[in-house]
Amino acid sequence: MPTNPPATLCLEVDWGSEKIQATNIARRLPVEPTDAQVAAVITAGKANPDAELPDGCWAAIARATPLPDALTHQLHPGAEGLSGLLMGENVEGATLQSAITRVLLSELIPGPQPRTGMEVTEVPDPQVHGLTRDNRPSAALQYRYQSFAHLRDHVWQTINATLILNSYATSILTRSVTRNLIIHPVEIVFDDGTEPFHALVVRDGITRLASAWAVLAGHGTDSGEVASLAREALLGGPSGTPGQARGRGLGQRLEEHRKQWRRTIRDEFDAELKGGAPGPRAAQIAQSYVVPAQIAVGVEGHGGRALSPEDVFDDAMRSVLASVHVEFKQWDDAAQNVEVITRALKRVIQLDDPRWSTAELQDVYGLAMGRIPVTALPEVFGGDPQPPGTALWRAVYLVNALTQPDLLDLLKDQAKAIKGGQRMSMKGFGDLLGPIVDLPWRSKKKLVTKQARNAWKNGGVLTTTITGEWHPAPTADFTTLVAPALAGDTDARCTLAVAGGVALISDKLLTRNVGSSLGIPKEKGGVPFRADVVKVVEGLSRQGNELGFWTLALAANTFREDALPQNAVTRHSLTAKEPTEPTEPPYVHFKVDLDAPDKIARNADGVPVLLYEWDVVAASDPDRAERTVLRTHTDNTAVLTPGTIAQPVEAASADGDEGSGAPGNGSLSASDAIPATFQFGPSKDGVGEPHPPLEAPAPAVEPWLPPSQRAAEHRKTLRLGVQAARDALDDLHALEPEVGSHTPIVPVDLLDDLHKLLIGIQTDVENLRRRITHSLDPEESDLEDPDDSEVPA
Repeated sequence: MPTNPPATLCLEVDWGSEKIQATNIARRLPVEPTDAQVAAVITAGKANPDAELPDGCWAAIARATPLPDALTHQLHPGAEGLSGLLMGENVEGATLQSAITRVLLSELIPGPQPRTGMEVTEVPDPQVHGLTRDNRPSAALQYRYQSFAHLRDHVWQTINATLILNSYATSILTRSVTRNLIIHPVEIVFDDGTEPFHALVVRDGITRLASAWAVLAGHGTDSGEVASLAREALLGGPSGTPGQARGRGLGQRLEEHRKQWRRTIRDEFDAELKGGAPGPRAAQIAQSYVVPAQIAVGVEGHGGRALSPEDVFDDAMRSVLASVHVEFKQWDDAAQNVEVITRALKRVIQLDDPRWSTAELQDVYGLAMGRIPVTALPEVFGGDPQPPGTALWRAVYLVNALTQPDLLDLLKDQAKAIKGGQRMSMKGFGDLLGPIVDLPWRSKKKLVTKQARNAWKNGGVLTTTITGEWHPAPTADFTTLVAPALAGDTDARCTLAVAGGVALISDKLLTRNVGSSLGIPKEKGGVPFRADVVKVVEGLSRQGNELGFWTLALAANTFREDALPQNAVTRHSLTAKEPTEPTEPPYVHFKVDLDAPDKIARNADGVPVLLYEWDVVAASDPDRAERTVLRTHTDNTAVLTPGTIAQPVEAASADGDEGSGAPGNGSLSASDAIPATFQFGPSKDGVGEPHPPLEAPAPAVEPWLPPSQRAAEHRKTLRLGVQAARDALDDLHALEPEVGSHTPIVPVDLLDDLHKLLIGIQTDVENLRRRITHSLDPEESDLEDPDDSEVPA
């Protein structure tokens, strides 16, 4: 008797060098919900007393599920006022109601994540606002992007960054996504006036989402190409498919675009199954077409909470994520810290304490979250004079606002409640502040972000004076604050301490020094004595410490938010290559000489002397530093003697042999002074003429794209260029016998140049590989995605 074929099949799929057994491959893809089914979901959702969403959000949910009838059944209210089949989940301060269903992959937008949001990114997260109806919280949020291009870039960045960190593609190809993604609807609005629309965003399970796109893209696809595939499928072209469905809104055009995209995928899948032996493409599509989801549809705040209705759902959702990623599958420390401090501040705002202005605290919250730009600082804080609209002054005002004595105690109490701890020291509070303070310059100073945050964990600038009563003293020149600080002006002292301390910490000139920092040269990170970061800042800003005040003032004046100083990074070029593009002159922190007219130390040749952490620590306690004798056993013995802390050093060595290069008593090592041009490059000794550089065609990369997207294009160019070189070399080997011995196939001088060039490329590639491998080492970094239930098979 004829038998019906099984509903699913198993396929053996080639995935790179592996053979993957893909199981439970459906013979048919789910169909799109009909208009009648969408209407039934909306009607059932609006009738459920425990579900509260705008109509547009219900429509977004209904369009996204291939199981609309099952979802409608869940949404029907149960007897005696119960929520029927909805899943109730009690979290901190609220009860969430969620529906369990399956959702089309191409209807899910990745939402902002604390894990990636605290990383170095060039595309900012959207602003997040709660939604209410009749003063009742809705289980939805409003995401405010700057423009449609901002949304597209953010989606690309999130997918690309996630896949670089981790991928479960092999596991998903084997058995599809098996754990629910946590999802909720959003209203997406734009600052530039672009039409808003409703959609679904993923809050937990971003790695599973990105990995499903990687499965669909195929093995070997670059993370940037996967991100581009997802972005184009979700959002169409740069203007949201303007040529389609003229006269319809942006949301409708995007809906039609995604339907058309799925029709193309469905046709491809059907064509694969019509053949005698289904190919790997059928498995890729089937395993990634839909994903399981837990969709939040209702929220009810618990009594006695200080949160306003518009903040209830956001806080509850963040509580769900934090309960997993703070307590169990942890985010990195910075992501946890930002979650804790921003939620704590939001709770304090809701207390409506008469001791401070709620509106002003809202401004502080907006400044901390990046919602208020740095340029708006003068208008936000006002005063006469107004503070300059710079990132460093943002840090000064933010630290001052968040460390007011009464407010500080409440923030620490709320932070302890969120973290579940019993106590919080000032070092612990400094750890919370670090990733908020570095927001404006995080991407430009990423090479020293880890050391800077460790310094905040060591107390940062939170001295006992800073956590007392004081007010910032705005000025365009921090050196003008030195005189009043010496005269006892607390506001000037504290302003210098915070501004200069933040500058030194952010530029890696003040770190959490350890025992190994003793006994090594200052050029290699040595310090004269051990001291916590907060103690160094306290010493620098101690009443009467003129050397410390000038060190802080010059550091604050020199600080730039868009670059690192040359004396902050110890990594040097091994190939001594000239820069391919003109760059801005680097900036440098200089050592202080109180006897110099401009307070900058110079050597005998008049060249400014670099500032090192040694000098910063010594300036915090000159007397202790002068009593310290540091002996380093190298080719020569360097001795620190009294009188060398605040005085300019001499260029001659101990025995008077000028130019010997051997540092003696009071001598200046070669790395202490820098040429007037402040450039490090290959020396030209005049021996022979260098070969002119080869003109390589520049990659066609749009300059207005975010750096990560430009980097994806340059990766392609790098790989194609190296592969082209390999092919050319193979061709040369094949032609060598035909060319004969009368002339070399490649001239020797060209071979020498190629050899140097290839050694440089190999060195740069290896250094990059080591840095990336080190940053992704589980024992060295906590940046692995917490969704570790989907492990590669």
